[in-house]
This record gives sequence, C-alpha cells and structure tokens, in this order.
Amino acid sequence: MATLNVRYFAGARAAAGGVRAEPAEAATLEELKQLLTDRHGERLGVVLKAASFLVDGLSCHDQTASLPADATIDVLPPFAGG
Repeated sequence: MATLNVRYFAGARAAAGGVRAEPAEAATLEELKQLLTDRHGERLGVVLKAASFLVDGLSCHDQTASLPADATIDVLPPFAGG
C-alpha cells in the first residue's frame, strides 16, 4: 500500500471540510476514493465520482492502476464552464 499526499482543489477542498492536503494510504485510486469518502463523508464522495485525478502531475483515468509510493494525488473537481 502506497503512502500518498492528497491535495484538494476548489469544490473538492470545500467538500473535504476545507482541508488543503493530507496523507493517505491506498494502493489504487478506487481504494483512495473509498478511503476519502469514509474519512470526509458522502459530500466528498459525490465530488470524487466526477473528479479528475493527477498522479504526480499526470492525468490518471485507470481507477485500478497501482499508485506509486510517495505520490502526490491532486483531486480536481469539474470546474464551471469546463
């Protein structure tokens, strides 16, 4: 299981209760999304379903791909007009 630095932006930050960044341990994005939903509640879970994810700055669409240890995961919700 990888130790990750999760950073929240815009509506994801609001849904996470204003948290800007936090550590988390997960092997995949799928697992990370469940962990973060359990930690912060269903409001964040809804945002995570529509969010895009950057893994060390690169877009990641495969929810089951292994995450590298010490990766930075950026949670980007859909933006207005985008």
